[in-house]
Amino acid sequence: MYWMPYRVIPLFALLALCTCLIYIPAVRKAGFSGWWAVASIIPVVGIVLLWIFAFTRWPAQPER
Repeated sequence: MYWMPYRVIPLFALLALCTCLIYIPAVRKAGFSGWWAVASIIPVVGIVLLWIFAFTRWPAQPER
C-alpha cells in the first residue's frame, strides 16, 4: 500500500484551523496582529515567529 496524500490533507487543514483558533486570541491579547497565528502554520516560519514572540517586548505589556 502506498501513501495517500488525499487522506492527510483534511487532517492537516483541521489541525491548522484548530491551531489558529487557539493562537489568535493569545497573540491578540499580547498586542500583536492575528496574522502571526496564520503565518505560524508554515513550518519554518512558525518556529521563527515563536522565537520572536517569546523574546520581544510585548506591545500590550506596560513599561516598569
